[in-house]
Amino acid sequence: MATRESFGRYFEDFAPGEVIEHWPGRTVTETDNLYFSLLTMNQHPLHIDAAYAEDTQFGQRLVVGPLVFSVVVGMTVADISGKAIANLAYESVVHDGPTFHGDTLYARTTVLDKRASRSRPDRGVVQVETQGLNQRGEVVLTFRRSVLVPRRTAGEGA
Repeated sequence: MATRESFGRYFEDFAPGEVIEHWPGRTVTETDNLYFSLLTMNQHPLHIDAAYAEDTQFGQRLVVGPLVFSVVVGMTVADISGKAIANLAYESVVHDGPTFHGDTLYARTTVLDKRASRSRPDRGVVQVETQGLNQRGEVVLTFRRSVLVPRRTAGEGA
């Protein structure tokens, strides 16, 4: 049985250069896309109008980008930010390719760097880059973020 203690990672558990494969994947449905588009008031017809989308370069509706971002971020929580004090920054969010209804998203994260907090010895900052991939292994999303995570013991070295 998983416990609060087993969810997420401490600062010491991250190693620069480490690649983390997040599992399971998540298949994005038409309903997911429609509800997210309506919830966020995104009325672009490329996401909600099949007849309109049929005449675009994609020939079908696209899953709205912030939904793809949200799903991929969510997939990383158990491994990256499960113990986070705060997500300090998201940067360089790039939609590398389209996501369509029925695509299954997967994620992998590379730990870029980590450093002890300058002001608080009980925490550190971890910088990561995450890629969202579809079931064909095509990268559809890339972003970086900095996460403030606790240390196991205050004052321990990096």
